[in-house]
Amino acid sequence: MENLVQGPPRATKPPPTIFCYICGRQYGSRSIEIHIPQCLKKWELQNERLPKNQRRPPPPRPEITQQGEAIDMYKVNEIIWAASQAALVPCTNCGRTFNPDRLAVHQRSCTKIKPAKKVTAKIS
Repeated sequence: MENLVQGPPRATKPPPTIFCYICGRQYGSRSIEIHIPQCLKKWELQNERLPKNQRRPPPPRPEITQQGEAIDMYKVNEIIWAASQAALVPCTNCGRTFNPDRLAVHQRSCTKIKPAKKVTAKIS
């Protein structure tokens, strides 16, 4: 008990999160560099399983320019989010966008005769 620090408990701030430019999910600043090679490998495997006419080149890693010492994480995440959204593939029937591996699953229920309903954002 002698080596415990007395005083109020201290809350630690979690590390900032960064979007993955491949899948669009958020990861901690320490784990994103571990995630990206694994995510790219998974993306390539899924891309190889697609029919040749649906295969795409891997999404390019966005260029992040640093202004001086500080990095604006909000702008970085904006750039990466836009890159991940650009990698999505639109459904030819309803226009919704999907990761390439999820499009085939969606198109089982979304047909030219009965396309899926458009998703609209509700603003409260």
